[in-house]
Amino acid sequence: MSLPWEFHPVDGGRTRLDLLREDDLDALHAIQSDPEVCRYLLYEPRTRDEVERRIAEDSTAVRLEKNDDYVQPAIRDLDGTLLGTMYFHLTSVDDLTAEIGWLLGTPHQGRGHAREAAELVLEQAFDEVGLHRVYAELDPRNAASVALCLRLGMRHEAHFVEHMRFKGEWADTGVYAILDHEWRARRA
Repeated sequence: MSLPWEFHPVDGGRTRLDLLREDDLDALHAIQSDPEVCRYLLYEPRTRDEVERRIAEDSTAVRLEKNDDYVQPAIRDLDGTLLGTMYFHLTSVDDLTAEIGWLLGTPHQGRGHAREAAELVLEQAFDEVGLHRVYAELDPRNAASVALCLRLGMRHEAHFVEHMRFKGEWADTGVYAILDHEWRARRA
């Protein structure tokens, strides 16, 4: 295990992960205030002030060391345009487990950027941090995220029926996961 671990920018073939910046405010607000983007998220569309506070907080979260530490890097194209964000949350140091998630602006969905960004985070999780298991919890109605989990090689581990109150109604939760040796076998 390589904890503590500090986030560092990383490039894929078309996508770059780096820290959020103050000048991302307009682009991130456009994403996080879009009702369609927020449909399956735990929060309602955010105001500009809320997004500004999130950038201030998330841009300083750069270290994984103890339970509940997280990083939330920006997903950018190689020209630097903000496309969305990733979420990488250390849920158990003892069990070497973390959660991932992704958020992409509507114009950038369906083009492979979320997959490439998630692959970059999984590479960091298993190859650098030394985690054993990475999982995603999501609303099973979010077909695009379910499909992405499956394309990443994640296994459908659980489906909790009416698991939580979500935006005024009962909602299910799906859990998808991949283990370190499964990830390495897929990459070989």
